[in-house]
Amino acid sequence: MSDNSKRKIWQSPWRYAEAITIVGTLILIGFMLQIMIGEFSFYLLAKPVNYIFGGAIGLISIIFGLYHKKSKFIRWFSGVEMSVTLIVALLLLTIVMGLTPQAMHSHSLLGFDAMTSSWAFVIIYSLTLLSLGTLIVRRLRVFRIKDYGFYLNHIGLWLLLLCAGLGYADMERYIMHVREGETEWRVYDEQNNVKELPIAIALSDFDMDYYPPKLAIIDMENGEVLPNDKPEYFQIDNDIPQGKLNGWHIVMEKYIHQAVRNSDSTYQEVYMPGATPAVKVTATKDNITRSGWICGGNQAQLFMTLPLDDNTSVVMTVAEPRKFMSDVIVYTQSEKNTSARIEVNKPLSIENWTIYQYGYDNNAGRLSSYSSFELVYDPWIIPVYIGIIMIMLGSFAMIWTGKGRKEADNDLE
Repeated sequence: MSDNSKRKIWQSPWRYAEAITIVGTLILIGFMLQIMIGEFSFYLLAKPVNYIFGGAIGLISIIFGLYHKKSKFIRWFSGVEMSVTLIVALLLLTIVMGLTPQAMHSHSLLGFDAMTSSWAFVIIYSLTLLSLGTLIVRRLRVFRIKDYGFYLNHIGLWLLLLCAGLGYADMERYIMHVREGETEWRVYDEQNNVKELPIAIALSDFDMDYYPPKLAIIDMENGEVLPNDKPEYFQIDNDIPQGKLNGWHIVMEKYIHQAVRNSDSTYQEVYMPGATPAVKVTATKDNITRSGWICGGNQAQLFMTLPLDDNTSVVMTVAEPRKFMSDVIVYTQSEKNTSARIEVNKPLSIENWTIYQYGYDNNAGRLSSYSSFELVYDPWIIPVYIGIIMIMLGSFAMIWTGKGRKEADNDLE
C-alpha cells in the first residue's frame, strides 16, 4: 500500500490515473475536432467500409491479444483499469445523450444533440471495441470451459457494440402511407424522390380506440370553458357518474362509447367506423333541470350540446386516442406473405425490416382513409440480437457460478 501511495503518475505499471488522463484527453480532442470540422458522419462507414473497419478492429485485437505478454502497454490497455475507465466514459456520454434531445444532425458546439455522431463518442467507442476485443483474445488464449459465462458475456457485448455501431450506416428509414384496401411499396427518400422498396404493405383495415372524453360548460359567445379563471372538466366514468361543473350538478345517466344518432335527439350503440362517444346527462342548479344527449361528433356525425340557458351549454371535449392499429398483409421478395396487426409499441419484424405504426389522418380519426408506417431496414439486426442473447446468458452463467475474478486475472499474466 505504501509503495502504491508513493507511485508517481506515468510510472510503470500504469493504473487508473493514467487511464483517466488518457481517456479524458481523447474526449477533449474529440470536442476540438467537433468544433473545428463538425460532426462525424457514420455514413462514411457504409458497406463495404464498415466491413473493412470491423475486420481491422478484429485483426488488431487478435494481434494485441496474442502478443500482450511482450508489451506492458497492451496488458494495461486491455486490463481492468483502462476497461473500467472506457466503459464509464462511454456511460457518461450515453447519459448526456439521454438527457439531451437528439436530432439527425448536430446543431450544438460539442455535438451533444447528436451524440452518436460526435467525435468524442466515436473515439471512445472505437477504443472500447479495441480494448474489449484484446481482452477477449487474451482470455481465449488460456481457454477454460468453466469460464463460459465470461466468454458469452464479453463476446456478446463486443458483438453488440460492433454491429450496433457499424450497422448504423447501412440502416434505412422510410415513411409509407397506405390507403385502406390498397397495396403500397413506394416511398420518398431524403431527396424527395420516389423509391420502390423490396417490401409491400396491403392495408386491410384501420381502427382506433379512444379514452372516454370529458364534459365542460362553455360560454356560447366565445367558446371558452367556464369558469374563466379556473376551467372545470367532468371526466366521463361509469364508476363516478356524478360531479360538479360551474355550479351545476351533473348526473351521467347513460354513456355509449361507440354511438350513432338514432333520431334527432337520441343515440344507440353501433360498432362502425363512424361511431363516436355520446352521453346522456341531467344538469341541476337552483331548481332548474336540463337533460339530454351530448356528443362530440366527427366527420360522419354532427355534434350535439346540452343548452343550460341562453349563454351556456354543456359540451363534450375531443376524445383522446387510446390506441390505433392497422390490419395489414406484408409481402416480401422472398414471397413470404405475413398477416399481422400493427399497433403503437407493437411493431412487426419480418426479415431485416421492422414496421412501426406511425400515424393516420388526425382530422378524420377512426374515419382515416390511410395509415402511415415507419419502415426501418437494418441488415445488422440479427447479430445485434445474438449479442444481446449472449450477454443475458453470460450474465446468468456468471451469477450462477459465482466465479472469482482474481483467479482468472492471474492467469492472464
